[in-house]
Amino acid sequence: MELRHIRYFIAVAEELNFTRAAARLCIAQPPLSRQIQDLESELGAPLFLRKPHALQLTEEGTLFLQYARQVLELVERSAEDIRDMKQGLQGSLYLASVEGHAPRLFSSWIAGFHKDYPQVQYSLWNGDTDEVEARVNKGLCDLGLIMDPFNAEGLNSIHVYSEPWIAMIPAAHPLAQWPGDSIPLAQLAPYELIIPSRATRLQEITGWFAASGQKPIVRCRMAHMLNAYELTEQNVGIAIYPAAAAEFAAGASICIKRLVEPAVTASYALVWSQNRPLSRVSREFLNYVQNTLADPPAE
Repeated sequence: MELRHIRYFIAVAEELNFTRAAARLCIAQPPLSRQIQDLESELGAPLFLRKPHALQLTEEGTLFLQYARQVLELVERSAEDIRDMKQGLQGSLYLASVEGHAPRLFSSWIAGFHKDYPQVQYSLWNGDTDEVEARVNKGLCDLGLIMDPFNAEGLNSIHVYSEPWIAMIPAAHPLAQWPGDSIPLAQLAPYELIIPSRATRLQEITGWFAASGQKPIVRCRMAHMLNAYELTEQNVGIAIYPAAAAEFAAGASICIKRLVEPAVTASYALVWSQNRPLSRVSREFLNYVQNTLADPPAE
């Protein structure tokens, strides 16, 4: 059995189609079919059930797929380790994050990691939590930085940061005169609101108001904090967003107040796939982040 047999088998097992697997491997279909038949002969068991228009893994094929992925991972890790011994850690990190405080977190981690591993390259992508989850699950990104709530199925995660929710209130609005730097959520109920666009956010915010027997008046749902800030500045409504949105409100046209009663927080999590092994550079970056979180803040 050669390493190419394992690579070929994994491609066919993942595609469950010889034509697609052959295109993925950049080889012709007949040689690929013969290689799989040779592998089955060597193992003494069928790995696939061949149906007229579909392939299906046999019980033996399902078991062999687990071992094949482990073998390929070990080969790739060993090659990475040998290269790193000679040249230092290198490669590319594919990261995805939401808005809010997430870009600042990634920037801080990358800056520290870059000092230790200057040859590593970075590719960053931004979207909402659902989009980041999808990219991580599909293997398009190694690590993602998202906000609760999220679908944890198929993901490993660690909590990395929390921040309060705030209200961005137009300076001319009556609630801008509310005393102090916080405001009870119930005070916002009579007024039109601008909130994040995710469906889970609407459910979450509606639940906050429902606890006191009220229902929010949602006028706009915006994917990006900057857009919400601009609408608030034009007196379209009061925006409810995590505290990082306050960074846009540099002038006197917006009043920022922390939400209380209840005091609600937004939590950030770093996630990676349970179904795909991390590359060497991704594992090192994850270790760096975990060690950073474990260190006590400097006095």
